Parts: sequence; structure tokens; C-alpha cells
Amino acid sequence: MLRARNIVAVPARFRSYATARSPHSLVLIEHRDGVIQSGTLSALTAATQLGGPVTGLVVGAPGKIETILENAKRLKGLTALLHSSSPQYENPLAETVSPLLKSIIEAGSSPYTHIISSHSATARAILPRLAATLDVPAVSDVTSVEHSTSDGTTTYIRPIYAGNALATVRAPSDLKVNIFTVRGTAFSKAAADESGDAVEVKAVDPVEVPDSPTTHVNTSLQKSDRPDLGVATRVVSGGRALKNKETFDATLEPLADVLGAAVGASRAAVDDGYADNSLQVGQTGKVVAPELYIAIGISGAIQHLAGMKDSKFIVAINKDPEAPIHQVADAGLVADLFTAVPELVEKLKKA
Repeated sequence: MLRARNIVAVPARFRSYATARSPHSLVLIEHRDGVIQSGTLSALTAATQLGGPVTGLVVGAPGKIETILENAKRLKGLTALLHSSSPQYENPLAETVSPLLKSIIEAGSSPYTHIISSHSATARAILPRLAATLDVPAVSDVTSVEHSTSDGTTTYIRPIYAGNALATVRAPSDLKVNIFTVRGTAFSKAAADESGDAVEVKAVDPVEVPDSPTTHVNTSLQKSDRPDLGVATRVVSGGRALKNKETFDATLEPLADVLGAAVGASRAAVDDGYADNSLQVGQTGKVVAPELYIAIGISGAIQHLAGMKDSKFIVAINKDPEAPIHQVADAGLVADLFTAVPELVEKLKKA
């Protein structure tokens, strides 16, 4: 893998010209249906690696964030917790949440030097808008972060060119505030400490946006009893070679069930209607890094490899010995998938 070293030349308007402050991170805690999103736990881990205190921020509708607050209070690494309730926060939008974040950061006594979230669809809308309103740069999809106590700079590493190169980006110590999102699979998940003391909780007044140009219409979720694709430790993915949706499901689901794995798909399989687009793995889909990744009938296009090549152990089943997927696989089986996969399922059941 190539490593590109980009030292940011930050324009003068981005700088505060104040003495470098010790890091104090503010983490956006995302949640759904009373559950903290796993990507947020990775963002919290990244925040603790900067050093200094870490404050969490929970936003939501009145009466619907109490469970989140109780769970968040016990997260390892958090030193304080802010929350803000308003009907407009029931479905967080960039147009409504970014003004709240801006008001917190611009408060006269604001200690925050870094604003952090997971690289989720919601955060990818909120944080860039926040950065624009504060007139500061933002860094996305960070896989490594480090803060220097000697000169106050923050150094990020993020993949570029579909993961074929790594860019090192350095933000100066006099930046007004650092804003970045983290790749969930690059950081461990923060755990709950049931024996620890609950952190201080403080309410923040909402910032009402009466004339927001955007409204939430609906949320459509693909529900499954299987592990979530983005955080699963085992993933079974299928490609166009599975021919249609019926054979895709009939071939992959028994294997996923016996392994306790999530199901994924290549872009070709999604485009042909074999699987929902929420299951797409790749540069324009989800980036996964499970302990075990089984690619079935997937040729191994660059777009797909960008989403799974960091998996700990990759197994490829493809009857074409020249398929690119075999070049990145730790174990490859050159065989007809319609014969090999059922045999594998039977052997796993017996084992």
C-alpha cells in the first residue's frame, strides 16, 4: 500500500492564533431505537487516544433519550455528558443539529478542541455543515489519530484512492477546532464500566431552526435477525455469479446461519436486484473488517476490495482461478460455488 504524506497548509482564516490548548473532545453520540450506535463507540475510543477529557453529546426528542443517557453515563472514556431535547431532534438533520453544535463550540467558555463522530450517513451530513459554518476544515474517514503534547498538532491517517494509499494529514495547534469522522472498523469499541462512577450530566438548551429547508420524510430500515453488517465479526458475501435473488438467498443464508455471520453483497449483485443496497460492501457501500470474510462468486473488482480487504482472514470461492479475489484471499477454493457451498454448510453443521 502506498503512503502519501500530506501536511496541511491551513489558510490564516482557519486559525485562532491562541496558545495551543490541551485536547478536550466532544463526541456526537448517535442512537436509534434506544440503542447507541456501534460506530459511536469507535469514535469514543478515537477521542480517548487524543488524551484529555472527553464529553459526549446526546440529542433527541423529549422523553426518548433517557435510556441513551443512562447507558452513555457508563461508557469508559467519557468524563462528562451533554444532552439537548427538542421535537426537531427526533430525526437528526444537518440543518437542525449543526446550529446546536455551533452554539456549544462558540460559547464563551467552550473548552472543546476536537469534534468527533463515526463516519455514518448522519454525521457525514452534520459535521461538514458544521465545519462550513465555523469556517474550518474537516477530515473524514480517519483510521488513526494522534495528538502531540509537545507542539499541539493533531495528525490523522485516512485512506485515499479507494484504500490504495494512506494520506497523513496534520492540523496545526492554532486551528480553531478540529472536526473529523472515524472509520468504525479501525478502532475498538468502547465498553461500559458498570462498576465505575456515572459521569456528570448537563442539559443544553436546543437551538430552534423554525425555517429549516429540510424535513424528515421517513426512515426505511432493512431488519434482520443476523448481526449488523458494519460490525459483524463474520461476513458471507455473494456476487453476480449467484444468478438471481432466489439462488443468492438459498446459497448464502444457510452458510451465514451456521456461522452466525452477516450477509453482504457486491455492487453487481445489488445492481441486479439480488440483495438490498444496505448489504453492499465496497467503496460506495459499507467498509467492513471482520475476523472472517467469505467471498462467494465475487470476482474481486477494485471497488469491492476497497470495502473488505482489511478483513483479518479472507476466503474466496470462485471457479475462475484467475479471478482477482484470489490475489487478496488468505484461502481460495477454485470450485463451483453451487456444489462447494452446500458441502461446506454440511461439514460445518457436523463440526
